[in-house]
Amino acid sequence: MRRPRLPVKAPRARRAIHSLRVQLTLANVALLALGIVATTAVSLMGMRYYLLDQVDSGLTKTRASIASTRLTVRQIDSLTVLSFVRDRLAPGQFDERSTPDSIFTAVDAHGRPQTLFGVAPTPAQRGLAEAVDDPAALTSDPDPHSVDVHGAAYRVTATRLADGTYVLLAASTDGLHKGIGKALKLDLAVGTLLLSLLACLTLFSVRRRMRPLEDMVETSSAIAEGDLTRRVPSRHHSTREVEQLRLALNSMLHQVESAYRTREHSATQLRRFVADASHELRTPLSAIRGYLQLYDQGMLRDAQERRRAWDRMNGEVDRMGRLVDELLTLARLDQRPELRLRDVDVGRLVRDAAEDLRAQQPERPLTVDAAAPVRVRADESGLRQVLGNLVANVRIHTPADVPVRLGAERTGDAEGVVRLWVRDEGPGLAADDAARVFDRFFRAGGGAGSGLGLAIVQGVVHAHGGEVSVRTAPGEGLTVTVELPARREECD
Repeated sequence: MRRPRLPVKAPRARRAIHSLRVQLTLANVALLALGIVATTAVSLMGMRYYLLDQVDSGLTKTRASIASTRLTVRQIDSLTVLSFVRDRLAPGQFDERSTPDSIFTAVDAHGRPQTLFGVAPTPAQRGLAEAVDDPAALTSDPDPHSVDVHGAAYRVTATRLADGTYVLLAASTDGLHKGIGKALKLDLAVGTLLLSLLACLTLFSVRRRMRPLEDMVETSSAIAEGDLTRRVPSRHHSTREVEQLRLALNSMLHQVESAYRTREHSATQLRRFVADASHELRTPLSAIRGYLQLYDQGMLRDAQERRRAWDRMNGEVDRMGRLVDELLTLARLDQRPELRLRDVDVGRLVRDAAEDLRAQQPERPLTVDAAAPVRVRADESGLRQVLGNLVANVRIHTPADVPVRLGAERTGDAEGVVRLWVRDEGPGLAADDAARVFDRFFRAGGGAGSGLGLAIVQGVVHAHGGEVSVRTAPGEGLTVTVELPARREECD
């Protein structure tokens, strides 16, 4: 025999990864990380562009100043301002151990460095000359170029003196790159801090917002275990969508509980109904079987005994026939059959029921309050059955000299209610019996009848969308009132 497979629980780590709370947190962190990366990239690119523009602007102005003088190398060398030019244009470049912030050197048409200011070219000047392949191209290009001098980054431009010598002007961009690097580290540190803070806040916020969903899970689990009375509690500061979901779920749970209770009640009634029907049918069947056995064994020798047995069997058969007919009627009513609606004068039906009772029990005092027409949209055969069962209930369960009153009236306007009643002054019922008077096979005090008459009355009235009620007490008689909606009523 194959054993059923039990559900396998996912590992805790896997469940945590697939948790909605974790997924929302990761999504928020990822979006913020993308925003930080994009913002940092744009800001650093803008910063680099701005700083390079400042360096290029300084080199371009210096080149323009030198070109506008129209001097030669010898003239520059002989000027008394040589020290000023040397200090301003090439500070620190004569120190072989240092990387100058700017380089000023003169080269010939072939790119070879020349002696300037009476000093042989320094390593930085020679490295700059080697890094520049074509000084003439730099002269014609308005924008400086990027070069690498002994592992250091520079921006370089050039100008041509009057004697054809080229002057190379270079400014270091190491400071710029170091500044960008520091800014990048600062942005990464701040971004990491912001991401950590966002992750913590998101986890806290999502956990708080997800509590109603956790309540729903707990409620659903409790209901699955059998507690149908559980509902999702309300929480403060819940979102509108979650609150709408809570209300909808509670409404659904209420409907489920009602359906379950109704099903349980119906199942209980069905079991009791089947038991009662079996008992009711067993009695006439047992009687018929007993008489047939007597006849089969030859014990009914006298014609009068055989006639009496025959009459008893016919009576039991008639009883079973009526019981089966009533059961079929209740079964059809349970299936909500389509009614044949028409305009019916309830007053006329009440007068007809009174005439039937008067014909069966002429000695019974009878009063009818239905002189005027009272019309209602209903199934005429169903209403006749209602009145017939109510009158039969009075005829069977009360003495023949007990007064009975039948009546019908209309309350309100044309869209109001049509009320009909049957009232007797018999012994009445106790409160417990009155509560069960419409139950199937219920007979107060074990009286006669099948116990289905008032159950059929209730079924027919409910099929018309009406209500039926009883008012009784011990010694005060019994009043059965039927109220029907007067839909599309037409009066004479």
